[in-house]
Amino acid sequence: MIATDICIVGAGPVGLFAVFEAGLLKMRCHLIDVLPQVGGQLSEIYPQKPIYDIPGYPEINAQELVTKLMEQIKPFHPGFTLGERVETVDRQDDGSLLVKTNGHTAVSCRVLVIAGGLGCFEPRKPDIDRLMEFEGKGVAYMVKDPEKFRNRQVILAGGGDSALDWVIYLAGIAARVTLVHRGNTFRGTPDSAEKVFALAKAGNIDLILQSNVTGLNGDEYLQTVSVLGHDQAHTILPADHFIPLFGLSPKLGPIAEWGLNMDKAAIEVHTADFSTNAARIYAIGDINTYPGKLKLILCGFHEGALMAQSAFKYVYPDQKLSFKYTTVYGVTEF
Repeated sequence: MIATDICIVGAGPVGLFAVFEAGLLKMRCHLIDVLPQVGGQLSEIYPQKPIYDIPGYPEINAQELVTKLMEQIKPFHPGFTLGERVETVDRQDDGSLLVKTNGHTAVSCRVLVIAGGLGCFEPRKPDIDRLMEFEGKGVAYMVKDPEKFRNRQVILAGGGDSALDWVIYLAGIAARVTLVHRGNTFRGTPDSAEKVFALAKAGNIDLILQSNVTGLNGDEYLQTVSVLGHDQAHTILPADHFIPLFGLSPKLGPIAEWGLNMDKAAIEVHTADFSTNAARIYAIGDINTYPGKLKLILCGFHEGALMAQSAFKYVYPDQKLSFKYTTVYGVTEF
């Protein structure tokens, strides 16, 4: 039996930062993740992907962010159970929770925080002829090692931030990068979209808009990609790699059976503290939903901070949460 103050399901960036916020309030954390390493989607899907919206970092790659977060929480000595999935959550007579995994690990905690993680998602696969046939033979749904694409013909499909970011990054690595998008505007950030349009205008990438990839061709490995334009014209493009980036599909697994209020495949929360409808259970990061929700890492950090403030009352019910600030006028407490 592992005893802790807060059990966090998901060891991605939001779960890791929640450890820091809890640690500042003297609360111990234990994290559980189905993946064999910390970092969640950042480590598993795109460790070398550049991230631009972390305060204080004009640019930081995903794995470096995970490393920095681990350094930040090291003084608080969190515990980790990796490679196991949470199966059941049982409420005890005193209101605390008993969390059990498929690996027979049991964690007793006063608060449970669901922080999503890769175990809740899988890549969305478009309906493209022979797509699955070439998986691992030219087709990939993520970029783990950009060097794999050096001096190769790479075609990406999608219009979100991941597609734009990888086009920008791979433009300096691949022999040729082509982005195929069904629309003529992008869902990603305007700054990234401007960079992609600039690369296309300079002739550094090929940008094919209002078009769809309809088929893949090759013998043992991928050799060409078929594209259908808005004018119904078919084009055959040479390709060593095809990367469709259409987001991730939530797969909640056992979480869906925990009696939490759900909206489609996300957990509904109260924005005052990101608590769920179940006492002592919170949800932060991409796994939750509320009006105005943005699926950004920095938003998850904010959610983790407010969660920790609220969780304090369960961990230390007889104490009042207070802060002391030292200024030129002396010590201010509130």
